[in-house]
Formats: sequence, C-alpha cells, structure tokens
Amino acid sequence: MSTTFTVDFFSTLDGYGMAHGWPGYWGKEGPELLDELAGKFAQDQVLVFGATTFREFREFVVEYDEPYYERLNELPKLVFSSTLEEPLGWRNSTLLTEDAVAAVERLKATTDVPMRSHGSIALNRALLAAGLVDRIEVTVFPVIAGRAGDAALFHGGAEFDLDLVESTVLDGRTHKLVYIPHLHGEVPEGVGPKRRDAK
Repeated sequence: MSTTFTVDFFSTLDGYGMAHGWPGYWGKEGPELLDELAGKFAQDQVLVFGATTFREFREFVVEYDEPYYERLNELPKLVFSSTLEEPLGWRNSTLLTEDAVAAVERLKATTDVPMRSHGSIALNRALLAAGLVDRIEVTVFPVIAGRAGDAALFHGGAEFDLDLVESTVLDGRTHKLVYIPHLHGEVPEGVGPKRRDAK
C-alpha cells in the first residue's frame, strides 16, 4: 500500500506565492480556474498543512465564499505544528506534532488515499528535499509580483530536474503545470552549449 503526495502552489511568473497589497488569485480568477479547483478538491484526498497556512485557510473558509470551500471543510486535514493546540477550530482536522518528514514517509506507506499540500512553504521545502513529493502542481498567474512578492517556495531550496506531465491554459491566461520532480544530481557529460574547437 502506498500513495502519492502532491505539492500544490499558486505562483506569480517570478515565483512568489503571494504579493503584498494584491487580492486573492492576484485578481486573475476566472470560471475555468474556479471549475478546475472545484474538480481538484472533489477528489478523495488528505490535505496536509503547516501551521501558518492552516490558520489562513481556517479563516478563508469562513470569511469567503469560493465554490470549493465547503469541500475543504469536509476533507480530512493534517496539520504539522508545535504551536497549535486542540481544538483546532476547523472540522475534520488532526494535529501532528511529530517530525513532518518522518510522518509523511510513514503515512505514504500506510495509505492509498492521495495527499496534497497547498502553500506551507517550510513544510513543503522539507518534503521536497527529502524526496517525498511525487508531483508538483504549479498554477502560474499572469502577474509579476516584483518587490511585493513573498512566500517563494522554490527560492533557496533544493535543486530539481522536472518531468512535465500536464500543461493546461485556464481562462486563456493562467497556466497549470504538473511536474514529476527528481532531485538534481550530477550533470551528464555532453549536454549544454558546445565549446568551439580551439584553433
């Protein structure tokens, strides 16, 4: 028995997960994007959070009315935290205080229900570096955050080679890209630009 772990990341073109002063979805949501999100979360899965993202989503589902938020309430959720305490204030949520890398490695081997983590920068960097992420799903919005950008998942993290397995354009402007990551090793010989023969 084993399952897959997907890291789900909303990103600007310059790689940021949020931008100070900008609205949700950077104001670029459209019907195809919202349908895509509703379909994604309609599937059986376990949602995995770090403490900061868990707190944010726990508030989002109360304050905002998105077509998939009720489904987020229904799905089972795991949150890794040493600061949160039960009751967690969001139904179907379980607190885990153990090391996230060890726990996810164990959970992946003992369930066949897919696992998905959205946001949670520190958590997902650690899981990526440990080789526990099977898919990276990046939704790239048509925005450059520049100096307003924050929460960059990949900046300063481990290096990866990626196999592109899905590419979709939503609403004519937003790109959904799904990759299988491989920790980057040695560069094979013979790749890259070729040097001119010395005269």
